[in-house]
Amino acid sequence: MIRDITIGQYYPIESSIHRLDPRTKLVGTIVFMISLFLAKGILGYGLAFLFLAGVIRLSGVPVRYMARGLKSILVLLLFSVSFTIFFTEGRVIVRIWRFQATWEGLILAVRTVIRLVMLIMGSTILTLTTTPNDLTDGLERGLGFLKIVRVPVHEIAMMMSIALRFIPILIEEADKIMKAQMARGADFESGNLIQRVKNMLPLLVPLFVSAWRRAFDLALAMESRCYRGGEHRTKMKPLVYRRADYLAYLTLLGFFAGIIGIKMV
Repeated sequence: MIRDITIGQYYPIESSIHRLDPRTKLVGTIVFMISLFLAKGILGYGLAFLFLAGVIRLSGVPVRYMARGLKSILVLLLFSVSFTIFFTEGRVIVRIWRFQATWEGLILAVRTVIRLVMLIMGSTILTLTTTPNDLTDGLERGLGFLKIVRVPVHEIAMMMSIALRFIPILIEEADKIMKAQMARGADFESGNLIQRVKNMLPLLVPLFVSAWRRAFDLALAMESRCYRGGEHRTKMKPLVYRRADYLAYLTLLGFFAGIIGIKMV
């Protein structure tokens, strides 16, 4: 399951989505997330699905590779579906002890699953098609207006970039620890869901120690190089909007207008 996590990892290929400005992809991700909560009915979700499918197609990232990331939220999906079905009032389908499943809960659960799956897939495209450096620059430039009210934009963008860089490193470290413990007789595959969760607990302590050590080494390296934030620093590759970015904004505007139009019908 740990090896199936794809959020925070970069998929290095050449595609039209990879070449877009990181600010364009950030705005597109935010707008897509908002549109999922505004979508109404089959038409709304159908339009969102077509838009997402088109972006995935243009990104060149295999759908099977992206779908691997959904395994990490399988427990969350099951919990959300069960909670929604049995705790939503409406017409009763079946009764189990003191709980009752309703048609309204079933419909709401289906909508929740569709929305959550597309939300994860849409946000994963951002990290799969954008390097951590570009993402940091995009966040810093996109949130630059907040400097007027003394918000430390550079520090926030840097922390998010470091967090994204640590995700694949920690995944690799967890995989090594798991293999080492399996070589000593640990079993992470057998048993029910609760037993598997308990078996994963011994991974947390060495993983936490490793993450703490890496964070300390990084802080020490930054201090030894006299790092003092983003003041008076220049960019080796300044961000510049191109024609493809303006076309992407127009497409995004049309998609969002379509979602609003369907909602108002």
